Amino acid sequence: MKRTFTILMAVLLMASLLLTGCGKKNADDYEYITDKGTLTIGITIYEPMNYYDENGDLIGFDTEFAEAVCAELGVEPEFIEINWDTKEIELEAKDIDCIWNGLTVTEERKENMLFSDSYIKNMQVIVINKANADVYTDTASLAGATLVAEVSSAGETAIADDENLSQAEYIAMPKQTDALLEVLSGTADAAVLDYTLAKAMVGEGTDYEDLMIIPNAELAVEEYAIGLRLDSTMAGPINEAIAKLAEDGTLAAIAEKYGLSDSLIFNQ
Repeated sequence: MKRTFTILMAVLLMASLLLTGCGKKNADDYEYITDKGTLTIGITIYEPMNYYDENGDLIGFDTEFAEAVCAELGVEPEFIEINWDTKEIELEAKDIDCIWNGLTVTEERKENMLFSDSYIKNMQVIVINKANADVYTDTASLAGATLVAEVSSAGETAIADDENLSQAEYIAMPKQTDALLEVLSGTADAAVLDYTLAKAMVGEGTDYEDLMIIPNAELAVEEYAIGLRLDSTMAGPINEAIAKLAEDGTLAAIAEKYGLSDSLIFNQ
C-alpha cells in the first residue's frame, strides 16, 4: 500500500511539473516568438494598411510598421491573411502571434486580447455613390436603406449603435473591400467603413471614383493598436520598439508615405 502511494505521488508530481512547464511556456510569448525567430502577423487586405502593389508585393502602413518593429526585436515578420470573423480564435490557437491590420481597440476585445500602445486615430464613415449625394446626407436619411460593413468590424458595431442606421437593412460582408464593391454595383446603398481605408480608396483618381464619403457624418472615433494574446509578454518589447520608432522619425515617415500623417497619434 505504501509503495502504491509513493508511486501515485511521484506520478502526480511529474504531471504537476509538466503542467507548470506548459503553462509557463504558454505565458512567455516573448520567449516563444524569439525562439522561433518569426512574428506571425494576422492581416486582411486593407489599403492603406496592408495591400499588394502592382508587382504583387505586400506593402502598406501596417506592413512597413511591422517590418520596422520586427527589425528592432530581431525577428522576421510573417504575414498571413486571416478570416476577420475568427481572428481571436486564430490568435489564441497560435496560428498567428498578433493581429496587426487596423485593429480597433474596444472594451469587448480587451476581454479576449492584450493591446499594444495605440498608434492611429480613426473613425467610421459612410460611403455612398456620388449619384445619391442629394438622397443620403446623414444617418437619418439612411434609416430605410441597405447597408453593408465588414463582419465583426467597428463599422458593424457603429451601425448597431446608431439609432437611425440600426433601422436599415444590414448585410455583413467578409471584407471592407467587399462592402465597397456592393455600393459600387448598386446592390447596397451605403457602406460603413474605416476612414483610413475610405480616404485611400474612394474618390477621384481611385478605382472607386464614383463613390464618396458623406461629409460631416463621422461615427465612432477610435484608435488602432496591435492585438496580442491576453497573457502575452510581447507587449512590453513591442511598445518599446514603437516608442523608439516614433522618437527617431521612422514612424512619421511611414505615415507620410501612406497619407496617414494627420491620423498618427504621435503627431497629435
